[in-house]
Amino acid sequence: MIRFAEVFPDIQIVSALLRQLSWTHFRSIIYIDDPLTRDFYAEMCRIELWNTRTLQQRIDSMLFERTALSKKPAKLAGMELKKLRDEDRMTPDLVFRDPYILDFLGLKDTYAEKDLKAAILREIESFILELGVGFAFIARQKRMTIDNEDHYLDLLFYHRHLRRMVAIDLKIGEFKAAYKGQMELYLAWLDRHERARDEEKPIGLILCAGKKAETIELLDMEKDGIRVSSYWTEALPKDLLQKKFHEAVAMARAALEARSAEALGAGVE
Repeated sequence: MIRFAEVFPDIQIVSALLRQLSWTHFRSIIYIDDPLTRDFYAEMCRIELWNTRTLQQRIDSMLFERTALSKKPAKLAGMELKKLRDEDRMTPDLVFRDPYILDFLGLKDTYAEKDLKAAILREIESFILELGVGFAFIARQKRMTIDNEDHYLDLLFYHRHLRRMVAIDLKIGEFKAAYKGQMELYLAWLDRHERARDEEKPIGLILCAGKKAETIELLDMEKDGIRVSSYWTEALPKDLLQKKFHEAVAMARAALEARSAEALGAGVE
C-alpha cells in the first residue's frame, strides 16, 4: 500500500483507474520502476480492458518497449499518454509494435511467403491477439482491380479505436524500398473505394523479416500512413529480450534527439 501511494499520488488518476483495474492489476503495475512504462500499462489496461493474465503477458513480452511511443523522448511520450488519459484517444504509436512476436505460427528454418500467409490464417485468433485489442478481421487476399489489372492485399483489418482500415502486407525477406509504392497503391485504392465517410484514412503495415534503419528513415513513410515492422517467428529468452529491446529504445531515442539537435542548429544558422 505504501508503494501504491508512492507511484500513484494523484487521486483523480487513481479514481479513473479504479473503475476498470482490480488490486491484482495494481500489484503487477506498481513495481515497474519507470514511471512512463508504468503509466502506459495502467492506461492501456484501462482502455483495452485487459484481465490480469493478459496484463502480465503484455509486461512479460515487453509490449511498451515494442511500441513507437517508447522510442520518443520522455516528455513527448508523457504528453501522448496524458492525451490518452484525458481523451481516451488512441494513436498509431500506441497501437503498432515492432517487432511482432509470431512464435505461435510454428515456422522453423526456411519457409516461403505462402507458408507464412497460410500459418497466419490457420492461427488467425492468436495473430489478432498479438496485433492487439481493437483489430477486426475483414478479408484476406483482398482483390483490387486497377486499370484492368488485379492486385491482392494479404490482409485487411479494421481498427475500432483508430476508426480506420489497416492494410497488412506480408514479406518473408528484408524490407525493400519498392514495398512503399506497392502499399501506397493499396491505401489509395482503399481510400477511394472502401473508406466510409466517418472513417479516418486507411493506414498500412508492412511486416518483414527484417529492416534497415537508414532506409526506413530516408523513406519517411509515417507521413504517408505506412508503418514497417519486423516479426520474429521464435521468441528469445526473457533476459536477452529485455537487453535487446532496451538497447533498441536507447538507440532510437538518441537518434531522435540527434536529429532534433541538427534541426535546431540549422534553424539557428
